Amino acid sequence: MQNLPYLADPMTIDAPPPLLLVVDDQPSNIQTLYAIFKDRYEVCMAVNSADALAFCARRTPDLILLDVVMPGMGGYALCELLKSDPNNCDIPIIFVTGNTDPLDEVQGFEVGGVDFIAKPFHATVVRARVHTQLTLKRQSDLLRRMALSDGLTGVANRRQFDTVLSAEWRRCGRSEQPLSLIMIDVDHFKRYNDRYGHQQGDACLRAVAAAIKGALCRSHDLAARYGGEEFACLLPETALEGALLKAAEIEAAVRALALEHADAALGGIVTVSIGVAGVGAPQQLSESALVEAADAQLYRAKREGRARVCGAPL
Repeated sequence: MQNLPYLADPMTIDAPPPLLLVVDDQPSNIQTLYAIFKDRYEVCMAVNSADALAFCARRTPDLILLDVVMPGMGGYALCELLKSDPNNCDIPIIFVTGNTDPLDEVQGFEVGGVDFIAKPFHATVVRARVHTQLTLKRQSDLLRRMALSDGLTGVANRRQFDTVLSAEWRRCGRSEQPLSLIMIDVDHFKRYNDRYGHQQGDACLRAVAAAIKGALCRSHDLAARYGGEEFACLLPETALEGALLKAAEIEAAVRALALEHADAALGGIVTVSIGVAGVGAPQQLSESALVEAADAQLYRAKREGRARVCGAPL
């Protein structure tokens, strides 16, 4: 792609083009918007709200152009649903409408829309509005990453973990989906710091965090630094059995790093102990119960010899 006007920061020149999702039941509108944006963005389409939700479950658009009036679930209801989902709530949504009633615009802003585009489309205006919202999103994403990322390891920090856990607990409870939590502790990390020094200790934590994050394939799985040498992985819509398999993969990935640890109790390399807890569908309990259960399994793994995975249902 050449001459991408949405790139204000030269450091983002190698980034892929933004992904736009056009949601409209009229093929002519989709074709018009596709023609406007196809040279600068990746443009995908959905002809109804159900298809749009299915798409957002697979990929996260950078921006959604959403028709207000559609058969079945309309644009306002779809917007409200997306904004209630922690995985989609930050996607800017621009409503596309032929209605000029100010009360309709008020309703759109109330459910979480950021702007309106009127039909028939004026290409220059449409491009400008989309460009503005993508620029604002890029800036807010950068600030959010700085506020919610652990400065040492680059994974989510404790604040983000707590926020996402609370949101996923409620969401999985509403949808009656399972939720699992993996707690990970670097074995004998104090001994590691004492022998190799804190700078090498920091490098060790960064390598372990990268191995953990690399094992998580889905965009809505969360890897976080829980504190010190302890990490956590939140797995929405994952039952205990699946979480145990993922935990075993993480344990093996850290072991495969083969980081020297002369004072380790096992094998002379850095290892991790892992505790896993899962709940079928969060309902009556609170999210703290899931953390306590995973923590209990982590301490069980330590008691039983470390460098292993232990798990149990909540």
